[in-house]
Amino acid sequence: MRGYRTFGLAVGLALLAGSAALAQPTDAQLKARVAAVLAKTPLIDGHNDFPWEVRERWAQKTGAFDFKSDLSHTPPVPGGEGQGGLMTDIPRLHAGGVGGQFWSVYIPVSITGPAAVQTTIEQIDIVKRLAARYPADLGMAYTADDIVRLHKEGRVASLVGVEGGHQIDDSMAVLRAYYALGARYMTLAHATDNAFADSATDNPKHHGLTPFGKAVVGEMNRLGMLVDLSHVSPDVMRQALEVSQAPVIFSHSGARAVDEHPRNVPDDVLEMVAKNHGVVMANFATNYVNHDRAVWNADQAAERARTNTPPFGGLYVGQPEKAAAYMKAWEAAHPKPRVTIPMVADHIEHIAKVCGHDCVGLGSDFDGIPDTPEGLEGVDKYPALLVELARRGWSDEDLGKLAGGNLLRALRETEVAAKRLQAAGLASEATLAELDGPAKR
Repeated sequence: MRGYRTFGLAVGLALLAGSAALAQPTDAQLKARVAAVLAKTPLIDGHNDFPWEVRERWAQKTGAFDFKSDLSHTPPVPGGEGQGGLMTDIPRLHAGGVGGQFWSVYIPVSITGPAAVQTTIEQIDIVKRLAARYPADLGMAYTADDIVRLHKEGRVASLVGVEGGHQIDDSMAVLRAYYALGARYMTLAHATDNAFADSATDNPKHHGLTPFGKAVVGEMNRLGMLVDLSHVSPDVMRQALEVSQAPVIFSHSGARAVDEHPRNVPDDVLEMVAKNHGVVMANFATNYVNHDRAVWNADQAAERARTNTPPFGGLYVGQPEKAAAYMKAWEAAHPKPRVTIPMVADHIEHIAKVCGHDCVGLGSDFDGIPDTPEGLEGVDKYPALLVELARRGWSDEDLGKLAGGNLLRALRETEVAAKRLQAAGLASEATLAELDGPAKR
């Protein structure tokens, strides 16, 4: 009898295993689920740097290229910041199911003062001219309702995000002017500290926000402009979350517990984001996604500096052929670590684990990064990431929240808070000198 029981048990287990295998959804079924989600909910990406590429490659002229053509093989600008083929164009936006895009009106931190204001306005103008040139595919959006309407019309809702506090030239009036021009978020700092907020990638100057910086957060709340905490130091993250009266966003950041990069968000901050009803929009930059790639990038940069650092440093300064040969040999001996879609999904799952499915979103950083994870090469690839999460057991409801539902909810709550704050008081007339004094300038 024992033998028959053992045989029967084996057969039963085999049948169960076979049933489980049959129950696993196919890629086609997962893709169909994702398509259905994106038909109902606009996929909203928090950060795309294409406007700066327009400046770099085409001298700000939106008529110098065809945005409805495939731009993936566009050559780089000699001496410019471009990396070759672009990650964004209208056909791929539609193919990726994109319903809303925050276009970054980034400018380098080296541009300051009145020049920063002019350059920012020129970048906002690029976004508006693109929308005007392609009205069948793009439409300017200023509210959550605008995003929903444009998505139903089959157009990509185009929003403006200012990527650095230095861009307001320490002026509340400039901040308000940006809002009037259409900006719906501002990143409090970028690559370096500014006069009122510390950067994640600089040595701390203020150890968080200055009094003027906190006033800037308050005025953004009053206006209805989302406070963006990507690029800022953990102290700025915590202090902004403490004072903000509306949900904050991280327009393009990952989880620091998954990749301990200074641009990513610590777990204690994620817990604060949950209480704030904010959204952390996962970044696709390879060194923010994978720690091994971040180390490799640092090692590569160090070797390049050691090899060729004009005017006097470097093993092969003045000998570009030898420098190039050395780097080719180094890279052959030190293969670049792979970065993949599942690694991005790991960040999203960690964020959801710590602060819930209500606080995750997507913030690719397309056309602002030199490379991408395998399978996420452009704006047409978002569904592949959602399929990976569906394969891991994410429900359609949670996929919709990730795609754009959470950002829509945060924007609506910010709009409600703005109405309340506007009814309670007038615009801030605070100045940097009054609140921080000359020592902080």
